[in-house]
Amino acid sequence: MSPANAAPRILMRRLREIMANAGAPQKRLDAIVSQIALIMVAEVCSLYLRRPDGSLELFASEGLNPEAVHNTHLARGEGLVGLIAEQAELVNIHEAQDHPSFSYRPETGEEIYHSFLGMPILRGGRTLGVVTVQNKARKVYSEEEIEALETTAMLVAELITSGELDEGVGAIADRTQGRHFKGTSIGAGIALGAVVLHEPRVMIHDFLSDDQAFEQERLLQGVDTLRLSIDAMLSKAELQRAGEHREVLEAYRLFAHDQGWVTKLKQAIASGLTAEAAVERVQNDMRARMLPNKDAFWAERMNDLEDLGNRLMRILVGSSATAAETSLPDDTILVARTMGAAELLDYDQKKLRGLVLEDSGASSHVAIVARALGIAAVGEAKGLVNRVDTGDDIIVDGVTGEVFVRPRPEMIDAYSDKVRFQAAKQKQFQELRDKPAISLDGVPISLKINAGLLVDLPHMVQSGADGIGLYRTELQFMISAKFPRITEQEETYSAVLDAAGERPVMFRTLDVGGDKILPYMRMAGEQNPALGWRAVRMTLDRPGLLRTQVRALLKASAGRDLRLMLPMVTELSELKQAKDLIQKERDFLKKHGRPGPKHLEIGIMIEVPAIIWQLEDILPLVDFISIGSNDLLQFLFAADRTNPLVAQRYDSLSYVFLSVLQNIITKANSYKVPVTLCGEIAGNPLESMALLGLGLRSISMSPAAIGPIKSMILSLNVAHLSQFLEHQLATSSGSLRPELERYAAENNINVDPYSDPS
Repeated sequence: MSPANAAPRILMRRLREIMANAGAPQKRLDAIVSQIALIMVAEVCSLYLRRPDGSLELFASEGLNPEAVHNTHLARGEGLVGLIAEQAELVNIHEAQDHPSFSYRPETGEEIYHSFLGMPILRGGRTLGVVTVQNKARKVYSEEEIEALETTAMLVAELITSGELDEGVGAIADRTQGRHFKGTSIGAGIALGAVVLHEPRVMIHDFLSDDQAFEQERLLQGVDTLRLSIDAMLSKAELQRAGEHREVLEAYRLFAHDQGWVTKLKQAIASGLTAEAAVERVQNDMRARMLPNKDAFWAERMNDLEDLGNRLMRILVGSSATAAETSLPDDTILVARTMGAAELLDYDQKKLRGLVLEDSGASSHVAIVARALGIAAVGEAKGLVNRVDTGDDIIVDGVTGEVFVRPRPEMIDAYSDKVRFQAAKQKQFQELRDKPAISLDGVPISLKINAGLLVDLPHMVQSGADGIGLYRTELQFMISAKFPRITEQEETYSAVLDAAGERPVMFRTLDVGGDKILPYMRMAGEQNPALGWRAVRMTLDRPGLLRTQVRALLKASAGRDLRLMLPMVTELSELKQAKDLIQKERDFLKKHGRPGPKHLEIGIMIEVPAIIWQLEDILPLVDFISIGSNDLLQFLFAADRTNPLVAQRYDSLSYVFLSVLQNIITKANSYKVPVTLCGEIAGNPLESMALLGLGLRSISMSPAAIGPIKSMILSLNVAHLSQFLEHQLATSSGSLRPELERYAAENNINVDPYSDPS
């Protein structure tokens, strides 16, 4: 054993002995700091633990005034200890009192000490506390001393998160007390149940090893297994990730094959750590370096590294399975940082009640699948994963976007009543399934669903929808390991048409690029991908993509009606080019004696504001148009809908946006061109009410929204609403939401279908 490794090894052995002995938590903490001071030849060792409000409390100390323990509290960011906790970085200085962040606390008696080494206690991206050592002599602590304290901090973190210090130690009360998180609704509904972590937390029990060669071999075998598992995930269709999450998988592969990362892991093992402890240390180091960088790109990369490291640790401890492969409780609430759409489908749908995600929002593809499954879902619940454990009670309010972890009994009772009421409302909605959506004044409204996977199709009949207003063809491409062959595409499109029967289906041609990456297609990096090379821009530049897909669609619809919808058309020339390519494919089939569709309609999506000023040239050339409100809203206000800082800043019921919609609808009606809308706002009763008042007679939404929207329509007088809205648009500015809410209340219109009138 080298001298460099002696201190951490001796220290860890002594700390393990302390934790193995029975005794009050405070006595064990006192013994821990005493041993650290002894082994590191430090005159002071102190342990600060973080309170739920972010403040730090001195929980144990060897060398400082004993009366200061539990009586010294540091506000968030206060002093050197607060600085370490906020920045998650060590501080190693020879004169603490000269540092600008030094905070003098006379009750501690630390003014006689000069040198200072402080280490954050980290676990899963969260600072649990800080451990420090101090000496009277002015010195800079050595690499060996830093390593010993870092390893100690890792052990203390494990002791805290494992619950071994819970009794009497309140600094980690956020794992035992109730917590409230405010996110965004991505799937309407309410669910009560038990937390199931999508990727269970790994607890490390063995930190040190005397056999470096053995640990190095374990590491290399684990990395090889990790690489193979990622390759298998990318090649196995049902485990493909969708949208931006597919790009995450590709990042996993890049990181897993990065020799720099593996070298850092080897170096950590060389210091005497086990393979899994080496992964934990490297994760902590990377996190500390990336934490000060607030750039969204680096935040994504940190998530990549976190997930990659967690996968490797599960392999090393012999537990590589995700929760989908384990026995689930009957009331499962799935919790994850992010996940792919196909991964959600791996779970037993009979037991899955809800979904909570830290990173993904309403526009992610996993959210689309969650809505198709009809489960309560909340996204952008920041900080949730590190504050829950499998088995915790949890309430998911997909209506308000709220999540309650370890709720109090009265909260459970209140939400249980809401769930019972919701079930009764769902039964009422089901009873409306076969009833036409006709308003009080006799206006028929066509309600369609958005779909993109074969799993969506049964919901068309179950919800009583009139058809599919948006079929996202790109999802088939995104869950495939390679470009789908024309025969595979044809089979899928044929199955969709078979399921729809006489109901219309609007197939949107390939809409990839931006946040929707195909793993087998080389894409250049873009600073503003939503505004870049995507949708029809890409398929016109690579006409083989569009022609192959169109040929498959034409063949699949032989003898039937086919409706093709072109995404993100920005100018007239793009429509003309696309129509020329479609005609070439029709001519090709005719030349080879292959039957085509009985009737073909071609339309475009209105998503880019520039197209609005070309409608008089566009409308004579199309058979229908569909307003893609998600993109139109973000482009109109220059507000990224995936950025939580601005996504909710501009109201979809603002005077500006409603006026734009009114202009589109009026022009389409003047040319007798059918118009529909297929964005997220169509599934919200109040927004849908406004759309009908503007003149829309066809809207497309998630299957779960059909019942509530139909209920709203049956209580609505469209003509009266149109007059009211016309007046408001002529006299108002800003958001019309308050006026529309008041109108709905005064006219008994069901815009809040899950509220209890009592």
